[in-house]
Amino acid sequence: QVQLVESGGGLVQAGGSLRLSCVASGTIFSINTMGWYRQAPGKQRELVARITSGGSTNYEDSVKGRFTISRDNAKSTVYLQMNSLKPEDTAVYYCNANLHALLGGGNYWGQGTQVTVSS
Repeated sequence: QVQLVESGGGLVQAGGSLRLSCVASGTIFSINTMGWYRQAPGKQRELVARITSGGSTNYEDSVKGRFTISRDNAKSTVYLQMNSLKPEDTAVYYCNANLHALLGGGNYWGQGTQVTVSS
């Protein structure tokens, strides 16, 4: 069974920083793209950033220059370094991975971690 477990969320003041981590576990053969999405109350889930197995990245426009996504393939882990946080970054952040595993391939999601930015 594949699991994605996020950590690192919390409460921070505007202008502060947080680092999210997400570890994939289970019988995984390979991981393609990994990414972070977020969902604020009353809004749809949106892509924040994603990174391919080769290290190519793309970001949602509002986080460019403030957030950095990275991954450690040996540890099946993806990170999101969030700097200069703004109140509008407040949301539940979800990890996503497209992978091939013993029980099947496809997109897997973590349970989410809350990020709250106070003004």
